[in-house]
Order: sequence, then structure tokens, then C-alpha cells
Amino acid sequence: MKSKTAILFIVLSLFFTACSSAGSTVQPTPEVIPTVIADDAIIAEGRLEPIQYVEIAFTTSGVISEVLVQEGQAVKQGQELIRLGNELDSNYAAAQLELANAQKAMDDLTNSRGEDFAQAVIDLREAQEAFTKADNYLRYLQTDRRIPQTQNKVYLVQTPRGYEYRYKIKTFKGPAPEDWIIEAENDLALKKAELDKAQNTYDRLKDGPDTDQLPLLDARLTAAKAALAAFTVTAPFDGVVADLNAKTGGSISAGQAAVTIADTSSWIVVTTDVTEIDVVKLKNGQPVTLALDAIPDVELKGEILSIGQSYSENQGDVVYEVTVLLTDTHPAMRWGMTAEVKFE
Repeated sequence: MKSKTAILFIVLSLFFTACSSAGSTVQPTPEVIPTVIADDAIIAEGRLEPIQYVEIAFTTSGVISEVLVQEGQAVKQGQELIRLGNELDSNYAAAQLELANAQKAMDDLTNSRGEDFAQAVIDLREAQEAFTKADNYLRYLQTDRRIPQTQNKVYLVQTPRGYEYRYKIKTFKGPAPEDWIIEAENDLALKKAELDKAQNTYDRLKDGPDTDQLPLLDARLTAAKAALAAFTVTAPFDGVVADLNAKTGGSISAGQAAVTIADTSSWIVVTTDVTEIDVVKLKNGQPVTLALDAIPDVELKGEILSIGQSYSENQGDVVYEVTVLLTDTHPAMRWGMTAEVKFE
């Protein structure tokens, strides 16, 4: 009897213990997963380049007689950089002699007609050159869609001393403004009037001996000047000497790059891996942030200058060249540096 009572007591104890445990169970609180906001910015890689640069080569072969610049030196448009040939160079000596002979023949002809006609010849040539230059400039403004321009922006900021005006210069390329074209058209009309006046004066004074010789001698003189100019390379625009492949006394071949001039007043980054999926999301003027691998802690600002119309292939992807104009600069920037470009 006692054993049955003990067994019953044990069963009842287990039952009440189970009920007590079930009643005191604590339900776990569900874990909250934070919301992740996707970054839809487009990241690309590119190379840092000056806004414009050019490799200059001689059109003739010979020995370099004088190097007038050094790498890193600032130069101005039209400044002589390298001279080829000397008095011992037969080609150079022949070019000098031809120029002297052509100039003498022209002088002899013009002097035989008096000072007024000589001046008329000079005035007509200068008027023709001025008209051609003005006409070429107008055509350039009307047809080129990437004309360098600057835009001045003025904004008001609050400082400890009160409100002050701040100025910022924006450099970009695009079609010429309408007022530039109008001004160029007016200038061309003025040059045309001056050319007509010079032509009339020349026609009035041209009657005299050997009138048929004048255009021939003028063409000869122009050709002689061009032949001698081929022995000197000059800077086509303001910039710095980025690369110099010429040494005094060394030989150089026609077409071989002698010097590279770069305009580092502004910088661009040219991308290499913007895919066809991403390029349709971009547009000119879109803001960009950049970081150079060499100075990753410095964030630079820029904007899209142009988007390539033709494509290339990069590791099986169709990619387009996107050019970014930097609005920030840094003294450590160097041509060719790798940049990470983030399109906002």
C-alpha cells in the first residue's frame, strides 16, 4: 500500500512540475533587422590629364642646334622651344639663302615702283592675313562644339566681418556664345572693308613694269619663310613643358616628337570602364566626386564635361569614355594618376 501511495505521489509531483514549467515559459523577442539603404552611385576608374596637350615634331630631319626650354618650364604661345640646324647644316643654310634671295627680289620689285606702291603691297598683304584670320575664327566659333570658355560666378557669404562677395571661375568647353559670334561677324565685316580698301589702293598703283612678277615673288617669299620656319618649333598655346626629347647636338627625324606641351591650368579625368548600363544614367554637367589613388584622403569635385558617342570593349563589357572636368585642384596632382570617380 505504501509503495502505491509513493508512486502516486511521484506522478502527481511530476505533473504539477510540468504544469508549472509550462506556465512560466518566456517567449523570445524577435530580432529587428536594420534597413539597408543601397548606394546607387556609379563608380568608375580613370586617368588624370591636363585640359589640353600636344606632342610637337619637326617636319624635317637634322641636328638640334639649340634647346631653349627645360622640362617643367612655363611657356607662352608662339615662344620658340627648339631650333634645328646651323650654318654647317646644308639644308638649313639653303633655306636661309632662299629666304634672303626671295626677300631681295621682292624688295627690288617694290622699290622700283616707289614708296607708295611698296606700302600698298605691305598693306594689302597684312589686310589679307587679317581677313583670313578673322574668317577662320568665325568659322571656328560657328562649327566647333568644344570651345574653351570661362564663367565668373558671384555669391554672397556670411563671415565674422559680415556679408562678403566671393568669386568663382568655372572653366568648361561648349558651343560659342551668341555674342561671341556676333562680335566675330562684325570684326570680319571690318576686316573685309579694310581689305577692299587696300585692294583698291594696290590696283590703282600696280601699273608698272613686271606686274606679273609680283604674285610669283610673293608666293616665293611665303614659301621661303615657311621652309625656314620648319627648323624651329614653337608653343601652340600657353602651358608647361611636360616632356622633352631633344638634346643640343643630337639628331632628330621628321615626325619624331621633340617636345610635349601641356596646359595644366585645368585638369580632366578620362574614364575607361563606364558600361552601357551606367552610361545612360549620366549627363553633361552632372556633379562628380573624385579621389586619386596617390592622395586618397583628398576629395576633389568635378562635373561631366563630355560623354563619348563611340564605344570600346573592356574585358567583354561595352564601355564608353566619359570626360570629367575637375573644379578642384591639388598641388600633388600629376599627369597620369589613377582616379576613382563617383558620379552622384
